Amino acid sequence: MSSGHPIALHVRCFGSGPPLLLIHGLGSSGDDWAFQIGPLSEHYQVIVPDLRGCGRSPVGSGAVSIAGFAAELWQLLDRWQLSDARIAGFSMGGAVALEMALQRPDATLQVVTINSLPSYRVDHWRKWLELNLQVGMVKLLGLPRTATMVGRRLFPEPHQLAMRQRVVEVLSATAVDPYLRCARALAAWCAAERIDSLRTDLLMIAGDKDYTELAEKREWARRMGARLAVVAGSRHGTPFDAIQATNRCLLAFFGGQPLPEDLRIDHADEVPAAPPALPEESAILASSRS
Repeated sequence: MSSGHPIALHVRCFGSGPPLLLIHGLGSSGDDWAFQIGPLSEHYQVIVPDLRGCGRSPVGSGAVSIAGFAAELWQLLDRWQLSDARIAGFSMGGAVALEMALQRPDATLQVVTINSLPSYRVDHWRKWLELNLQVGMVKLLGLPRTATMVGRRLFPEPHQLAMRQRVVEVLSATAVDPYLRCARALAAWCAAERIDSLRTDLLMIAGDKDYTELAEKREWARRMGARLAVVAGSRHGTPFDAIQATNRCLLAFFGGQPLPEDLRIDHADEVPAAPPALPEESAILASSRS
């Protein structure tokens, strides 16, 4: 976990109702959730932090770890006396969400992970290659050039140009050292030996063309007693390339409704040219931000 004094995370809040925490992925910020905030904030008090050293949150002191990220988010919720958490995490954020549920199972009502696993331990040559290729590219080429390659891999279709450009814009603005620290923290994290203690209602959303194979996610879902929603045609960036499917799953799951079927990537004529305008921030947290 992190050491030193707690840091002031950059946090935005939208809407009102039961609290719903959204946790972003590696190399990004709460902006990952631009296409989900509006629909979710019609039903929930949506809390969107930038993790330590990411986006507009300072790095602070102490080591970076998934357990530390989770503990800092619990501190955030405690400060606002918010309990019975609903949590959704994308990519690295899914690891943080699971870690939060493991740290405080009685305080976590529901968790959704999107293209995440309960272990990123480098125990297979593909995971070793994925990690070292990513770290090596960043060190050798820098984040802007790496971002171009990542964007093409995530969003290869012609109609996904705006998404590719967004990847370049976001990663190019990210500091290299915090990015690499987060990548190493993720590779060092493993919850495999603790998942039997999970008592949280869990949904795994998975793109069928994600980095990690669907068979592995199916096995983890079985072991954790989780529901699995597979999005046809989606790659790693499911909240971006399958906006409709992602939002339908989140609203159904958190609302206690049956999960939708026939989930798929957005068609070319459904892809927005830019993120939508966000609703006004809720005063209750905007006024409390440090």
